[in-house]
Amino acid sequence: MQAGWCDRGEALASDQAGTPCGQQPGVVCAAMGKNTVNTTIGPAARSNALIAERNRKMAASAHAYVRGSTTRFYEWLEASRGPALPEGPPVWICGDCHVGNLGPVASTDGALAIQVRDLDQTVIGNPAHDVIRLGLSLAMAARGSDLPGVTTAHMLEQIVHGYEAAFRPDAQGETLDAASSMPRIIRQVMKAAAGRSWKHLADERIEGVEPVIPLGKRFWPLQKTERGAVDALFAEPEVRRLATLLRGRDSEVGVRVLDAAFWRKGCSSLGRLRVAALVAVGEGRGERHCLMDVKEAIAAAAPRSAGADMPRDNAERVVTGARNLSPFLGGRMVAARLLGKAVFVRELLPQDLKLEIEHLTREEAMGVAEFLAHVVGRGHARQLDAEQREEWLSELGRRRSKSLDAPAWLWNSVVDLVASHEAAYLQHCRRWAMSDAA
Repeated sequence: MQAGWCDRGEALASDQAGTPCGQQPGVVCAAMGKNTVNTTIGPAARSNALIAERNRKMAASAHAYVRGSTTRFYEWLEASRGPALPEGPPVWICGDCHVGNLGPVASTDGALAIQVRDLDQTVIGNPAHDVIRLGLSLAMAARGSDLPGVTTAHMLEQIVHGYEAAFRPDAQGETLDAASSMPRIIRQVMKAAAGRSWKHLADERIEGVEPVIPLGKRFWPLQKTERGAVDALFAEPEVRRLATLLRGRDSEVGVRVLDAAFWRKGCSSLGRLRVAALVAVGEGRGERHCLMDVKEAIAAAAPRSAGADMPRDNAERVVTGARNLSPFLGGRMVAARLLGKAVFVRELLPQDLKLEIEHLTREEAMGVAEFLAHVVGRGHARQLDAEQREEWLSELGRRRSKSLDAPAWLWNSVVDLVASHEAAYLQHCRRWAMSDAA
């Protein structure tokens, strides 16, 4: 029988080294006074549980299926016989540029902007891939909102307008957006993000400000060796410096892990090591808590440009891509090793929010498409000099329809992708329904 561990790191079963907690699943843990149901999932059982959770999430809607099927997107790209895509200048791209991977991100000095917030798939690649994936995501959101196909056509026009505007000379140097330039739905998210505090984050993520991570459906216990490795990770100078980086924390103060747990989170984490660590910085009245996300980095599905000079270590790749494409987030990340695996570490801030756009009006669809495409374009453009930006703009301007201001390569790509993802989504739901009934 495999041991689990309660919030204090005490054993829930007695066949491994450690001090037995003396409790069995389904009863109250004496150390914490809380129910420990479902807290004995060990490493061997994690994969099956995560697969079931991913399948459930992806069956929720066609848009959710798109978010969880990055590999299918690149399989289509490789097999596509549609119009040749423009070959953009090699830059760091998101690689998984859907709506949910953009949102408010805070910088180390407290500034707030909409940027790419998930860089797991980042590579030096063709920027057109990000444009197409964003177009697919927004097209599926429009279909989920029962908007007519003509709205999708005009939405792709707005994607092109917003993206191209980021490469013009007057857009260079932009980091922040004025509230007046944001669509109402984006402005509301930014306002909510700006008003959040540590208490909001703690209530949302760990169910309160107590210095423990509650085990259960969201967080699973770490084995003793895993917890020891986490403690050692936060003793490393670079990771320790990250914990003291924000809000003017003294870099010489003490850093210690109060609690840690395996984090069952998101489709992209399937099969990977992911740990939430609650860390104390300082002592006494000056002690502050922060929640750190430690995530394994694996090889990207997104294709890289031929001859691209990228870090061989996947965690270094993610961090380097973030610093180029999304500097607010990249400035708060470090690459490390945990249990022999490449991981990247970042502090979660209350202001970091995911854009959840499931239902749009026609006007909202137009505004959101243009704005988010401009955000993505700005991430690409900041990596290029003036001549490269002008050349890419010129390439994007070719092969336009006289009646529709969206290039054929974008329109046909999104149409093909919507059709293939709709069919794949229904097949996924059928398999999910059959397995659920069984």
